[in-house]
Amino acid sequence: MRISVIRKAHFNAAHRLHVPAWSEEENREYFGLCNNPNYHGHNYELEVKVTGECDPVSGYLIDMKDVKCMIDEEVCEPFDHRNLNLDVADFREMNPTAENIAYVIWHKLRKRLDARFDLAVRLCETPRNCVEYHGQ
Repeated sequence: MRISVIRKAHFNAAHRLHVPAWSEEENREYFGLCNNPNYHGHNYELEVKVTGECDPVSGYLIDMKDVKCMIDEEVCEPFDHRNLNLDVADFREMNPTAENIAYVIWHKLRKRLDARFDLAVRLCETPRNCVEYHGQ
């Protein structure tokens, strides 16, 4: 039986969207309020979807405690209540857009997850603005 399980998590973080190669005016025009030099924050909602074949004996796809632990260690602990631009090495050279944050999260979790599982990450900055990354 092929099935998916989804674990939700939450973290708060600040960031500034800014491209160093662009002028201040170009950045302000393109990113608007998200280019605030003093940063701005979001209450991020994360959904991690693991898909694969369900074990016929245990009835589990994967132990959700293991998924929770991976998310806590790879995402919540290093990102929560941080300035992503200043405090998280992944974003020192990468603009911390929702798209890039989801990409980074996917890669952090992928390396900890058994290869037999498919992985998808959904990240919402606001209730109306979400991105998904499936590793393609």
